[in-house]
Amino acid sequence: MILSHSYITIYDDKTNLKGKFKMENNKQSKIFVTMTDKHMSGWGMADGKINKLIFECDSWEEAEIVEQNAINQGSMKYINTSRKKPYYSPSRYYVQTKTKEDYESWYKRNHFRK
Repeated sequence: MILSHSYITIYDDKTNLKGKFKMENNKQSKIFVTMTDKHMSGWGMADGKINKLIFECDSWEEAEIVEQNAINQGSMKYINTSRKKPYYSPSRYYVQTKTKEDYESWYKRNHFRK
């Protein structure tokens, strides 16, 4: 197993820097970026629920790209990054897990930059 270190930057839902953290990067595991879609929550497939997106990333660098795109996209809040896939109760949350195959543009640097 190859381990290296990189830094991950965490922002709150108003794009304020919350911190820059040194993270151990395990090349064999996924990193998960989660967020709440405030525009899609409460109706459609998420009727009466909070719409959560979970993006699977292959590296911390890729996770940082997804995070920045979530900030730039404008309708995402509560953006978080974790090595462990989060669990959300299906009675309260409508959860969608996305990958590069599903949402390719989210993994491209500055895709939503205005």
